[in-house]
Amino acid sequence: MSKMPLRPPLTDEVVAKLQDVVAQGHWKVGERIPAEPELIAEMGVSRGTLREAIKALARTGAFEVRRGDGTYVRATSEISGTAQRVYREHADQDVLQVRFALDTQSARLAAKAADAQVVQRLQTLLGQRAEAWKAQDFQAWAQADWQFHLEVARASGVPLMHEIYESFGDVFHGTKMVQRLADGFDGCLHAGHEALADAIEAGDPEAAARSVIENLDYCMSWMP
Repeated sequence: MSKMPLRPPLTDEVVAKLQDVVAQGHWKVGERIPAEPELIAEMGVSRGTLREAIKALARTGAFEVRRGDGTYVRATSEISGTAQRVYREHADQDVLQVRFALDTQSARLAAKAADAQVVQRLQTLLGQRAEAWKAQDFQAWAQADWQFHLEVARASGVPLMHEIYESFGDVFHGTKMVQRLADGFDGCLHAGHEALADAIEAGDPEAAARSVIENLDYCMSWMP
């Protein structure tokens, strides 16, 4: 008589369901998830099982439990959550050094693979970035700037490249980007942005990489 396959623990099932909801974008990073009673009713599980699942995701860095406030989404995947937790343990300069390696390779690959639609999205984001900086709307500037770099990583054609890059999240474009508000910092530096978009459009991998290095060298020079 054949054995029935073992069913995974209920907590693991709830963890997987919560991960799927986040991955599908129903709960955004920074958003508070629904209250316990709503989730218990929706998933048909006990309070204890739900809490264990949330604790498990908090340990990975995907969720943040704020006592008396609720639970917030901190990352879209386990790799992102774990990476963000690790990044916080290292100096700003160390995190930026990692981006030297990642950004240059993303730029090279994007210059080889990107099409006209990608270039148009990059140019649109650059326009939004410039407008936000001119208006001194630093939050909108940071968002447009970050989306530009994410788009380059996505254009590399390597999904893992994009996922790892995305793992920087607010660690780099939040606490790690204090220099953007410093007096004299150029938030619309041509290198690494307009020059990078031009190199990608021209299909020039080495020009794309050089532009990225110039931009990151500039950012490094503003590190405290």
